[in-house]
Amino acid sequence: MLTDIEIAQQAELRLIKDVAADLGIKEEELEPYGRYKAKLSDELANRLQDKKDGKLILVTAINPTPAGEGKTTTSAGLGEAMAKIGKNAIIALREPSLGPVFGIKGGAAGGGYAQVLPMEDINLHFTGDMHAITSANNLLCAMLDNHMQQGNQLGIDQRRILIKRCLDMNDRALRNVVVGLGGKINGVPREDGFIITVASEVMAILCLASDIVDLKKRLGNILVAYTYDGKPVFARDLQADGAMTALLKDAIKPNLVQTLEGTPAIMHGGPFANIAHGCNSVRATKLALKLADYCITEAGFGSDLGAEKFLDIKCRFAGIAPSCIVVVATCRALKYNGGVPKAEVGEPNIDALKKGIVNLGVHISNMRKYGVPVVVAINRFYTDSQEELKYIEDYCHEMGAEFALSDVFCNGGDGGTDLAKKVVEACEKPSEFKLLYGDDLTIKEKINKIATEIYGADSVNFTTKAEKALADVVALGGDKLPVCVAKTQYSLSDDPTLLGAPKGFNITVRDVRISNGAGFVVVYTGDIMTMPGLPKQPAANRIDVDENSKISGLF
Repeated sequence: MLTDIEIAQQAELRLIKDVAADLGIKEEELEPYGRYKAKLSDELANRLQDKKDGKLILVTAINPTPAGEGKTTTSAGLGEAMAKIGKNAIIALREPSLGPVFGIKGGAAGGGYAQVLPMEDINLHFTGDMHAITSANNLLCAMLDNHMQQGNQLGIDQRRILIKRCLDMNDRALRNVVVGLGGKINGVPREDGFIITVASEVMAILCLASDIVDLKKRLGNILVAYTYDGKPVFARDLQADGAMTALLKDAIKPNLVQTLEGTPAIMHGGPFANIAHGCNSVRATKLALKLADYCITEAGFGSDLGAEKFLDIKCRFAGIAPSCIVVVATCRALKYNGGVPKAEVGEPNIDALKKGIVNLGVHISNMRKYGVPVVVAINRFYTDSQEELKYIEDYCHEMGAEFALSDVFCNGGDGGTDLAKKVVEACEKPSEFKLLYGDDLTIKEKINKIATEIYGADSVNFTTKAEKALADVVALGGDKLPVCVAKTQYSLSDDPTLLGAPKGFNITVRDVRISNGAGFVVVYTGDIMTMPGLPKQPAANRIDVDENSKISGLF
């Protein structure tokens, strides 16, 4: 059996200029990065701005196992399958972070015969967007420290600095550091720390900015610190917004690539859904809607995280709405939610499946609350038994949910034609998209709405620290902003050990931060690390390069 990277390396890629031409993209609107990937210019977006949008399809999932459940694979395969049934479709996905690539999950460009290519480039440095975001964030941090070193005219209190440096790699040793210890000439001593690049506000801003002007404005609005007399200090006060925008002038442009079968795919931006808002960029999605009749996009982790944020944050800001929501489910994740250890989810266990399938039911019900048709994609693994697959199908019947078995991993587009047909049918059904909460609710009311209606919690508790932080957010005028909850992906609750569809639990908010440039409030629950660590046996141990520069073990 071939590995993902072996399948990818055997594929015959189309020249990116030919992929673009099929979409009606002019040669001068394409900025190639080699033969198989390219940036899409602002001129293209401007030319298409009055064109009618296609149908938007959101791919989300149930609560996953630590290895993930194939949302990107399903998204890529669904795009390939759309072509098989004669539909004009394009995929809009997030860019992978190097952290998971070298950590637990490995590559994040799909799998099997439902991949986005060139797989090695996408999973590694791609077009440099992640590095540009890292540099822009760290430039702001450097300018902040330099301001304090050079006299501190703003009176910044080093005890109340909010911005952290970032790195696109899992590195637990950098979570908490002390800087400026080299004497008077080497900076003001203070506590600092690193977060992973995909959790940075700069990443969120890039993904929500409508154009370069909006990007600069949002960057300037980043709240970086407070002064000794309690006044807020923004990035624009440090005159950092212009230079940061200069670093991001190319990164803001979406990237065009292709699937294994030549279906066009736009990959741009990549915030995590458990510690950020989990969606690709607004620019990429809106451009994809202009370029094809169907745009297939994804949101990270389970629907309680990525989809909720896609719907309540991204759709709110971008003025877009899905015509169909696809919920990816797998036998192994449902068994995991039924209490089976990760190492044993490949073994038949109908009792565990029956116990864990309530998790699927919650995600179906939650997505219906947004007024959009829902289709369940049963992502098939070779370890699945017919009895288990039949049980999931019967459960979907009982829930009144449309479903289709997806075998795109093994068979590419041919393995997803049933799913594609169900999705097309769903897109033609009446849809009355509605947000879960309005802007007029208080932050506490919004958090309570998400916790009770999406997670199934009884109530929300706020620590003393969170209450104080919330007061600061309200004082800054953030009370009317949407909320982005940082929470474990493994449970509907804030406790990763509570699997299935837990009842009788409360959500504890331990901190609240305003992402003033992004335009939302981040709510921290449970034990969420904004700088993940590598596992005992990271994927990096298996990655190698031979004498011909051929990579192996990437996934």
